[in-house]
Amino acid sequence: MKLSKMHLKTLREVPNEAEIPSHILMLRSGMIRKLASGVYGFMPLGWRTLRKIEDIIRQEMDSADGQEIHMSAIQPSELWEESGRWSAFGPELWRIKDRHGREFCLGPTHEEIFTDIVRNDINSYRQLPINLYQIQTKYRDEARPRFGLMRSREFIMKDAYSFDRDQAGLDKSYEKMYEAYEKIFTRCGLYFRPVEADTGAIGGSNSHEFTAISEVGESEIAYCEKCSMAATVERAECVDEKPQTDVQMLEMKEVHTPGTKTIEEVADFLGLDQKQTIKALLFVTYDNEENENGYVAAFVRGDRELNMTKLVNALGIPEHAIEFADEEKMAAVTGCVGGFTGPTGIHDCKIVVDSELVGLKNLCAGACKEDYHLLNVNYERDYKGDIVTDIKTLAEGDPCPVCGAPVKHARGIEVGQVFKLGTKYSESMKAYYKDENMKDHPIVMGCYGIGVTRTMAAIIEQHHDDNGIIWPVSVAPYHVIITVMKPDDEVQSQVADSIYKKLMTGGAEVLVDDRKERPGVKFKDADLLGIPIRITVGRGASDGMVEYKMRRDADKVEMTVEESIKKAIDTIDAER
Repeated sequence: MKLSKMHLKTLREVPNEAEIPSHILMLRSGMIRKLASGVYGFMPLGWRTLRKIEDIIRQEMDSADGQEIHMSAIQPSELWEESGRWSAFGPELWRIKDRHGREFCLGPTHEEIFTDIVRNDINSYRQLPINLYQIQTKYRDEARPRFGLMRSREFIMKDAYSFDRDQAGLDKSYEKMYEAYEKIFTRCGLYFRPVEADTGAIGGSNSHEFTAISEVGESEIAYCEKCSMAATVERAECVDEKPQTDVQMLEMKEVHTPGTKTIEEVADFLGLDQKQTIKALLFVTYDNEENENGYVAAFVRGDRELNMTKLVNALGIPEHAIEFADEEKMAAVTGCVGGFTGPTGIHDCKIVVDSELVGLKNLCAGACKEDYHLLNVNYERDYKGDIVTDIKTLAEGDPCPVCGAPVKHARGIEVGQVFKLGTKYSESMKAYYKDENMKDHPIVMGCYGIGVTRTMAAIIEQHHDDNGIIWPVSVAPYHVIITVMKPDDEVQSQVADSIYKKLMTGGAEVLVDDRKERPGVKFKDADLLGIPIRITVGRGASDGMVEYKMRRDADKVEMTVEESIKKAIDTIDAER
């Protein structure tokens, strides 16, 4: 392909809207084009890379016995009502109506559709197991779309669904998909880590998130270097402080603590370690019609952070059905006092207590009275919880829940996730099969997603420098760019054409920069576009010499035309 004939518009300046490298570089290199907030189109080079990522996914999915189909992005509300997710999914579900008033959604995921297919087509154990997948456009009405393809309202996703007879079958399907994902992301050139994850709105029992390590990622993971423990921070279990069985309970007493509304302030005022305090967090919950449903008071040790995912899981509600309460409104019902709320004086609300507090003695908590706290507060004697469970966040340096070593934190981009759904959808939607004795059983399901467009962004986040993208050969829009210094020079033009034809014959995908631009412009664009191999045809062409450079390397090497062709083909064959 000649660059002079390609539809390509590169930018020298950083677009104002772009904040992270992948977004900046995709806009500057002309790979994507913004249509609206969180909605992007793909230009020729960007679309080529996207298709290569899709091809890698297809090859590995097909090798793992997946069968590709393609379903509509428009889904009838009736199926979502059957599964119970029409109301539970939240405001990100993009709801629409047709001219007859019938409700639909633009699919953010396809569990209901695939379950409907299988319940209509499969009725015998002999037809199981089966794995169906698609690569398709998805929609989520994000409140704050940002970071380009990282969090957009329209995106391309691969979603697969396995259907098995029993849990043992699901375990095998899950392991097969897990291994396929490792191969996919390795081939895409990503440095990634599979971690235990929360199942969220998808549901099910177990899940692993495949996280591409990156400082700009929205996922935070906790991991242990001494053992194999790795989990998203929202999912990671915590080790409770050892119960103080040898500590005597003291008499509870009220102390005057004027103006000390934060844990830091009250601990400093009373000369206490923050570990000796109880932190209160106040919430209001909503029903499916978004009416206020009740109040919740959550309590954790003062130096801990509340884990909202663990809290909503403990309450059994979707994430969108809870928010911080208006303290004045809540006070009128429950007796809470902003900044001075404790578990002993609050009422008429659901009290959720972190499991760690049960074993600790003589703590300081709010007195539910302006400017007052209580000392020597003890669980069971002075207060009880409606729910007692782990609702704290595993902080960096905390003991690993598996081996006890200090855990570390890292940020990453979620590029894929696998779920063990079990019978969540098959039972609610009556997807059954008959066994050898003609007895009905719910089909056991798994779900497996990859963010295709997000994977593209993640690759750039891990493979770039100040000059532009550095594509891995496997996903590069083209493998080689031939930069012709003087396109009007007959010798240079003939040499470039010869290299082009021989590379193409050898299976390489080649761009020829034959534009009548200054050499500096051509080199800058070659670096910006990130083509893995650059062969420069210049003044040495008359002697059969060219300049060879890998985009990822700083060094340039002069070699013969034939040497450059062989080296390029060998590199491409080894790395794609």
